[in-house]
Amino acid sequence: MIDLHNHIIPNLDDGSKSLDMSLAMLKHAADQGITDVVNTVHFQTARLDGITFEYKLVKSKIEELQNELDKEEIPIKLHMGAEVFYLPNLMELKDNPLLTFDHGKYMLVEFPVDQVPNGCQDMFFKLKLAGVTPIIAHPERIKPIQKDLSIVRRFIRGGCVIQIDAGSLTGSLGSSSERAALEIVQQGCCHIIGSDAHDVNHRNFLLADALEIAKEIIGEKAVDMVTVNPKKILSGEPIETHVETPVSQPKTIFQKVRRRIFS
Repeated sequence: MIDLHNHIIPNLDDGSKSLDMSLAMLKHAADQGITDVVNTVHFQTARLDGITFEYKLVKSKIEELQNELDKEEIPIKLHMGAEVFYLPNLMELKDNPLLTFDHGKYMLVEFPVDQVPNGCQDMFFKLKLAGVTPIIAHPERIKPIQKDLSIVRRFIRGGCVIQIDAGSLTGSLGSSSERAALEIVQQGCCHIIGSDAHDVNHRNFLLADALEIAKEIIGEKAVDMVTVNPKKILSGEPIETHVETPVSQPKTIFQKVRRRIFS
């Protein structure tokens, strides 16, 4: 499996707080079958008081952590990326390789938790015309989207890729995020499951558990969300983003999965 969204570099953003924590998290990732981990450092988010990171710095941190992984014989390959907080400047950032997975084809974009910014669809259209496909990070955690999942379908119709957090599917990020995540998967609107791992206790790698839940909803094609699709993003290949027809009522799926988890 490939984890496309996490904050694993120690003492860089709001993720891992130490090398020991990073190694413990990555050992946990390897134990559940994750072979590749794409660190997605936060970029231009207010949570970091305006701090931004340069390509060379992040690259050097990735290399340092990879060396430690190799010493500990933890079989994971690290890759570099970023989680870009949405501002109206995305077109100005499109040529920064840190923000576009080192090949300029994709950009992982995060919204404020309480809004879908005005004008974002026009911005994403411009990015698409420039050859950059937006990946919408964890839309199931955005309050307006929780109330209206048709927003996700509009993003997909505009050519965006949808990534949901593993912790949303497992319920560890709250019931509202869980319900929205289950419905997004059930409606055929999820392309990537990412861990969004931040620490060893509360937000660790949960990709294997989330995959089992997704498989219960849509079957074996859920495996593509942690294998085929993230691999295509790493290599800059296109992903099919059509919206499939829902296979059953979202409420029924939600109740079924919750019964399995909590029984």
